[in-house]
Amino acid sequence: MDEVPLSRILGALRQSATASPSTSPLLGGGVSINQGVDLGDDPGKDPRFRALVEAVRYSRRFVLSYNLVLLFILAIFTAWNWCDKSLLQKRRKSLEAAKDVPGRTPVLEAIDEAWSSSSSTVAGTITPSDGAPKALNEETPLLQSRKPKSPGIWKIYLVLKSWIQYQPRPVPIIHKTLPPNSTSLLVLAFISLNFFYNFYNMPMNMRYLFVFADRCGLIFSANLPILYLLAAKNQPIKFLTGHSYESLNVFHRRVGELLCFEALIHLIGMFLTWYGLLRKLGFTLERFIFNELVGLGLGTFAAYEILYLTSLGSFRQRCYEIFLALHIFLQIAGLILLWLHYHTSRPYVGVSLAIFLIDRLIFRIWLKSSTHAATLAVQDDDETIILSSNWDISKRSSALSINNMKNGWRPNEHIFISIPTLSKKHMIQSHPFTIFSAAPTDNTTSSTDTGPSHAWFSLLIRAQKDSGFTRTLLDYARTHQTTRIRLDGPYGSSHALDMLYSSNTAIIVAGGSGIAVAYPLLWALLNPPSDEQIGRPLRRRRKVRLLWIIHSALHKLWVPADKMQELQDWGLELLVPPPTSDAGRPVVTSIVGEWVDGARNGVVVSGPDGLVRDVRNTCAAMVRQGVDVNVQVEKFGW
Repeated sequence: MDEVPLSRILGALRQSATASPSTSPLLGGGVSINQGVDLGDDPGKDPRFRALVEAVRYSRRFVLSYNLVLLFILAIFTAWNWCDKSLLQKRRKSLEAAKDVPGRTPVLEAIDEAWSSSSSTVAGTITPSDGAPKALNEETPLLQSRKPKSPGIWKIYLVLKSWIQYQPRPVPIIHKTLPPNSTSLLVLAFISLNFFYNFYNMPMNMRYLFVFADRCGLIFSANLPILYLLAAKNQPIKFLTGHSYESLNVFHRRVGELLCFEALIHLIGMFLTWYGLLRKLGFTLERFIFNELVGLGLGTFAAYEILYLTSLGSFRQRCYEIFLALHIFLQIAGLILLWLHYHTSRPYVGVSLAIFLIDRLIFRIWLKSSTHAATLAVQDDDETIILSSNWDISKRSSALSINNMKNGWRPNEHIFISIPTLSKKHMIQSHPFTIFSAAPTDNTTSSTDTGPSHAWFSLLIRAQKDSGFTRTLLDYARTHQTTRIRLDGPYGSSHALDMLYSSNTAIIVAGGSGIAVAYPLLWALLNPPSDEQIGRPLRRRRKVRLLWIIHSALHKLWVPADKMQELQDWGLELLVPPPTSDAGRPVVTSIVGEWVDGARNGVVVSGPDGLVRDVRNTCAAMVRQGVDVNVQVEKFGW
């Protein structure tokens, strides 16, 4: 298996030997093909070729350790995640234990001195009104007089932690959005690891160009399972690291870019091998290209390069349906062509294909899929749809059973929706949306519960452009009030909610339809236990604050007034500035800076990239000054 590529090249040399000049150099090495060496019937006896064969065999043994290194790194992140999860659980238990202690806890009493518990809703003002922040502008200090003093020994740590959380501005001219520095560091570390495997023990000699190109092909194959694993909606990485596939999407894209680069270097190296060696042995370009080995490799290269180009944001946003179709077809085509092209790649191709098929067929089409009747309601802005459905929840038999929407969902999870009644092409299309409604309170794996609980499900869907799924659905909803939907899910991570549960002050910033992320989180944080609802005043365990930035006054109607009032009755402090279409964008940095209060502050932001960056960098600045604040970004669209 290891000698297939070399054997074919050596065979080509054998067939072309009689037509080649005896003085042909080997890739510029200055040694003649037959100079002092009797090849006989076996070119492999040439010591130069034997050195190449040994170098290729070494590369294949060496690259076997690559995936072991990745598994070791995954184990480190897994340990980190479970330690962090354990810490958050301890903090939550200590915070919620305060409800059994008569009176208020010292932390909550201190907070209440600055903020009263009254509640009223006026757009552009914050509830409660007592102790509300004064007029804020760009000159207002973020921390003012309550800034804690950081011990000198922690200064370097705080600066480093702040820098890691900081998100740079977009790249000028091309306006490319950059991730936070922590993500960029991980991406650079991953690329550096691959470059190490590219160049370790690789002679920098043109004679070994074929060996280098072959190693690039090996690294391409070794990364394939990683590419498909990061793309799978159902995968063990979420359980191990706490990060669901959507938060890992940035790494999936970087791995895809790396694979395309490795494939390009592999292709260039093989063509240079032809130009520097095979061409001089009488192997024409046409004969080289139409060789079975090379032809399959060119097909594989084309499949993955087109896959990458059609995955770019500019193409994906304009032609999402085409992107979905090509993504499935080209993935399968690329794996088949690579299987036929390169025998050494077959174990990696087999694992990648298994990941793809198990995720798509077993989980997404079978185990995670459910069908429901739904209603459609076009909102007053004539650009937004509320899709609603409801059903009795089926209890899961055990904690290990696969959960689908019939079993309910948890706050901040999302689904993929298909609506076959729109058209034939929509039968095979699925589109992601965050679940707008509160999660069922009885979503439990316990088999001892009696009586079915009920799920009230809704999605907030905004039409994005002149064509595509959302626009088609909007046109359909104008003439149809009911339809049938197929749901694939739920998916997502509980990390944001866990962080807010363990915080003394929970702050959520939503921009526009980002309220679809915020509302389920707020309901989970504020919904009182049943024993507190019966004839007793509510005792808040934490401060919960929402900043909702809307573009139009009509967008306030997305959340019914009684639902928002219910959250405020439970203790929500709400700020809805005047619509940006009338008053411009509010100074979010100052508002968040004023709201962060005391110890254990948790901030979740969902909205446009500019809003996310401002909130993230505001929190990074406060971390630098020693404030205990954690920030989590939640997407409201993909």
